[in-house]
Order: sequence, then C-alpha cells, then structure tokens
Amino acid sequence: MSEHEFNKPIPYQLHISDELLDLTKKKLQLARFPDEQIDVGDDDWSQGAKVKVVKRLVEYWSDGYDWRAEEARINAEFNQFKVKIDIPDYGPQVLHYAHQASPRPDAIPLLFVQGWPGSFLEARKIIQPLTNPPDAATQAFHIVVPSIPGFGPGDAPEKSGFGVQLTAHGFTKLMVEVLGYKRFVTQGGDWGSMITRSMALLYPQNVRACHHNFFPCRPPPWYKAPLTMGRLILSPYLYTKREMDSLKNMQYYGREQDGYLRVQATRPQSLGFGLGDSPIGLLGWLVEKFHEWMDVSHYQMSDDEVLTFVMMHWMQGATPGLRYYKMAFVEEGEASMKVAFTKYLSTPIGLSHFPREIMLPPYDWVSSVANEQFRREHDKGGHFAAVECPELLVQDLRDWFSSEIVKTAMHNEG
Repeated sequence: MSEHEFNKPIPYQLHISDELLDLTKKKLQLARFPDEQIDVGDDDWSQGAKVKVVKRLVEYWSDGYDWRAEEARINAEFNQFKVKIDIPDYGPQVLHYAHQASPRPDAIPLLFVQGWPGSFLEARKIIQPLTNPPDAATQAFHIVVPSIPGFGPGDAPEKSGFGVQLTAHGFTKLMVEVLGYKRFVTQGGDWGSMITRSMALLYPQNVRACHHNFFPCRPPPWYKAPLTMGRLILSPYLYTKREMDSLKNMQYYGREQDGYLRVQATRPQSLGFGLGDSPIGLLGWLVEKFHEWMDVSHYQMSDDEVLTFVMMHWMQGATPGLRYYKMAFVEEGEASMKVAFTKYLSTPIGLSHFPREIMLPPYDWVSSVANEQFRREHDKGGHFAAVECPELLVQDLRDWFSSEIVKTAMHNEG
C-alpha cells in the first residue's frame, strides 16, 4: 500500500502468478470427490453441488481451461486501476476499479456494484452497450465498476469491520474525489444493492438515483402499516402472482439456502481453511449458488464462465470474500445493517424484477422503505441479471435513468 498516493489512480493489469496456477493444477489432480446417495436424482441439487457437474468442471479446469487467454481478454475489455482512499473511521484502503468513459458528452456517470460470489466481471456484458449506445437518442453512461475489497483483484482489508457502510464511504470518495463525478447514479445487486442504498442514504447530494435488481427488506411493523400487514395475512387472495412467487422464493431461500450466509457471517476463517486451500472445495461451494440462483431454464453459464468467476475468489484464497459477511453483519454493527435494510430512502429508485431473484419482496414492503418510481417485471432471469439477461438490464437502466424524474434529480441542487 505504501507505493500508492492518496487519490492517485495507478493503471492495473490483472495477473495471477505462475506459481499459483501450477499449484492449482496439482491440487486439481489430487481431487477426492464425495459419493452421492443412490436415491438422489441426477437433477436434484437439494444436497448441494452435483458430483458429476463438479467432476466435469475439474477435468476441464485441469486439462482445458486457459486462464492466461481469459486473463488477456479481461485486461483488454476493462480499463482497470487501483487507488488508495482515506476512508472515514477506518483509514487507508486500496480500491480496485474499472472505468470506461463514454465518448458522448451527455453521458451519465453510473456506478455498478456487484455481490458475492460475483466480482467486477459481472459488468462484462453491459459496459459496451451502456457506454456506446446504438444511436444519439439512447442514453449513454460513463461506467465505474469497483471491486468490493477482497473480491477478485480488490485488495483485502487489513483490519476488521470493513462492511457495507465503510464500502459506501470508499466508493463515494472514489466517484467524487478521485474521478470527479459530483453527481451520479447507481446499479446494485446482492451486496451492491445494500452498498449503493447506503451510499444514497449517506450522500444524497451525490447519489441522485438508484437502480436495483435485488432489494432485501422486511415488512413494516403492523402498527405502522396495518394495510400492508393485512395484505400479507391475506396474500393468497390479495397478492399478484408475481408477488406470491417472490414471497415463495424468499421463503425457500430462508428455509433451504441461507446456511452459507450463517457460516460466512460467523466463522469465515474456519471455512477459509477449506475453500482457500482446495480449488475443488471452492468450485463446489460456488457452482451450487450459480445453479440455484440463476434462471437455468433460460441461461446456463459456460464452463469457462464458471471457472473464471471461481478464479476471482481463488486468486486471494477465498477467505476475504467470505469474511465480508462477518464484517458487514457482525463487526460493523447491527446499526449499519439496519440502515441498509430499514431506513427510508427518499432518493428515487428503480427496480427490475427477475422471476428467479432470491430477494425482491412485495411492492408495499419496498414502498415502506424506498421512494420507488420505476418497476419492470421480466419473464426470465435470476440473481445475476447482468450475466443472465444483460440486454434486459441494459434497457431498464436506459429507460429509468433517462426518465424525467432522474433528469430532474441530476440537475437539482442539494
């Protein structure tokens, strides 16, 4: 960190050492796989990642996958930088980010923030259409894609407690002080939703509008919103089909899928000994999330895509990404997450609703904590919208951020 000056970006090229690549191949060749029970079907993922899928990916990772070619493509597609930021209540932290400016003079600065187990590569399919739209009538954007510290090439925090609020401070300073974007808009999914929401709450003078494809919130207390509670009680009769499906998705996630969150938010380092040392362990941990959280009836990741996403967490030994849950949910304090989940946000927001999203609650829950001004429902897509259906997300971002509501917000003082 000492070679960095505060707020002075340094160009960066992604590079994983030959030593780690050689070690990875050796570990892959020593794989030991679990057995599956004979009465569990080939397409039944209820016990976790399927052995046949992981075996196929391990064979390809060992003998066919070309990381160096993928690394070169990433470096060609993304203008990457690192910069040291002085973060309030924390101190210095180096941030990794990609920045693609549009040639259009009317382009709007847009911050795109991903989540786990993704990385900055989630923006890979949307940067070009957003920065270089097909015609002058279509809104253009300057795109900034930071890595959450500890994700991909993002330097892992050296001290504890670096959760959502500190990330929000850091990313705002990146936009305003380093890049000079005094007013900008945001897009967030997964952790990115909570980070960008916190940014808008902390810096409303800078964050002028938000867009989310993931929006975790609880129903308001019954005494504050009795009609909302009444709708929930009578949901089979009063909710739309989309709201009922979303409620079922959230209930299924809480019943069957949030075990990873509880472990990562309590003992990430213990888990890191396994996932940070075993590429197969990390692959199995992540590939199950990709399968369960994506709309696999419409989109399935290629083997190259899966392995590149896994490499983004393997390169730092997985633990920093796991530890973010502990830092956010526990170390940063309950008050921080209450802000991210429950405090009302007056900044205008837009929502894209993809049917396989794990956390997008009924409409009146959202309106109780946010100034929702745009919503669009889609008939395909899941948790990784920018990967699964980039054309739909791009169109929603263009439509929402070119609206009169956002144009007014971008030009208003305050």
